[in-house]
Amino acid sequence: MKNGLIPSVAIAGISHHGSDIAEMESFRFPDEAALLTEAQGWFKGALLLQTCNRIEFLVEGDAAMAEAFLHEQGRDGFRTLEGEDALRHLLRLSAGMDSMVVGEDQILGQLKTALALSRENDACSPLIERCITKAAHVGVEVRQRTNINKGAVSIGSAAVELAEDLLGSLNGRHILVVGGGEMGTLVTQALAEKDLTAIYVTNRTFARAEELANLVGGKAVRLDELFRYASLADVIISCTAAPHPIIRYDAVCDAMRDRVWPLDEEKSPLVIIDIAQPRDVEESVGDIDGVYLFTIDDLRTVSEKNMNNRKEEAKEAHAFLDAELTQFVTLLNRAGASDLLAHLHSWAEMIRCRERDKAAVRLRSSGASAEEILDDLSRVLVKKLLNDVTFSVRRCAESGEIETAQALVHAVTAGDNECFRKDDCED
Repeated sequence: MKNGLIPSVAIAGISHHGSDIAEMESFRFPDEAALLTEAQGWFKGALLLQTCNRIEFLVEGDAAMAEAFLHEQGRDGFRTLEGEDALRHLLRLSAGMDSMVVGEDQILGQLKTALALSRENDACSPLIERCITKAAHVGVEVRQRTNINKGAVSIGSAAVELAEDLLGSLNGRHILVVGGGEMGTLVTQALAEKDLTAIYVTNRTFARAEELANLVGGKAVRLDELFRYASLADVIISCTAAPHPIIRYDAVCDAMRDRVWPLDEEKSPLVIIDIAQPRDVEESVGDIDGVYLFTIDDLRTVSEKNMNNRKEEAKEAHAFLDAELTQFVTLLNRAGASDLLAHLHSWAEMIRCRERDKAAVRLRSSGASAEEILDDLSRVLVKKLLNDVTFSVRRCAESGEIETAQALVHAVTAGDNECFRKDDCED
């Protein structure tokens, strides 16, 4: 921990940087609430962030404990960051600097959702709360100060860019969006800016499909009509939250047969972009003649293009994040010091009460004067309160660590010295 971070903070997990879709699917936790409940027996606080291209576990604890916990959960191949490195990663994450689509805005909402889930499952500690709140604040501010989120700012809008790159243009095309959640909304909004012939929207809840279609002048489609409209579409962008594939090999084969008109020499090609996690589309669909299947992994090219376009903004964002990191460490250390001081004051109060009670007994039963008893009380208190620090100063001096010894004495006497100076000035 480079700047002496007092609280133990660690992040462990995987992301699109080193893992493909299959690896992320196998790493994903299907029951987030159960994981957070189990984590309570290990950590003071825990938070699980699961998005399309990352699974990360933030804990109030050290890296070794985080690793042991994930290994017990049957997970491996993950990266672990601790202390200041973990905080730096959290700030980069909230700023969109670590996202597949650099500067994307969705991560802010995803962090807040993860925090809410941690709270609901009684896994959120004050430290975890401070970390996410600070990260979200920095994420908003860095976007206000730079153009880091200019252009494609989500996986959804990147998927639309990919479709446009593949087809040359989306003008006059028919697009089918499968899924009406947050990602489906982003996809549909990005498509609304294109000169399309038709946008079809389908969702498990038809009312949501209607709501989204009305926003962009599209047509809502019932989920059981998905493949009827698939035969009409040039592009399908799928982004549901289904736990299993909903676009299957056999159904797509049937849809492709319906795409051949009597005078056509070959099937009209169909582009399918699957940005769901877990995947919406069976992998074998990509083997069908005339079908071109793309996944989140293929959006890396869009990410690289965006990063190249934003190099100057990224430099400015990095400088801002470095400054915020210093403040972040100070904030957490101040909170950590409060816990240490609470322990110190509890210890001192215990000694005070014990010696006060002894003095009270002497006042009632002995013949000593009150002045004598009070003098003895003050001497005992000083001796017991300074006993440990006296031992530490002597041990440092014997080892030649005179600067440490001086620092210990200064830590104890600095307040009184300041008071003496003020009294001198007043006189």
